[in-house]
Amino acid sequence: MIVGTTEAAQILEISTARLRVLLSEGRVQGAYKTGKMWLIPLVKGKPIIKRGTRGPAPRWRNPKKPATTIIHVNSHRIRQNQKQQQQLPVITVKKGQTNTYGHIVEIPGGCRVVYSPDNPLGCGARVWIETLNKVKIIC
Repeated sequence: MIVGTTEAAQILEISTARLRVLLSEGRVQGAYKTGKMWLIPLVKGKPIIKRGTRGPAPRWRNPKKPATTIIHVNSHRIRQNQKQQQQLPVITVKKGQTNTYGHIVEIPGGCRVVYSPDNPLGCGARVWIETLNKVKIIC
């Protein structure tokens, strides 16, 4: 994909003036000028900038992806509740490395239900719900 200076500057989170300086120094790989307009190719969604010989390191970084919240029903707790006549919460909400249990989970916005019998989660779940939104856990 090929973009102009304004879009490339937004992707790199730098000013268009700074990008024009990089272009004039020949540090933007594959960029070429047609008339008065620079055309900049994107590789994996970003322009490739050659490293300079002096000055501070570049500030553009790949943003961290938000942790996916995974929600599944814990069958081991269901069996434990039946055997021991308990009311332990059976819905597990996993966010990063933490597990939270509840009886009711409200999911605002979009989510998706995943069935993966050949590649279960580490806990053994083969069906789960994934969302990037915050969930409300009611114990």
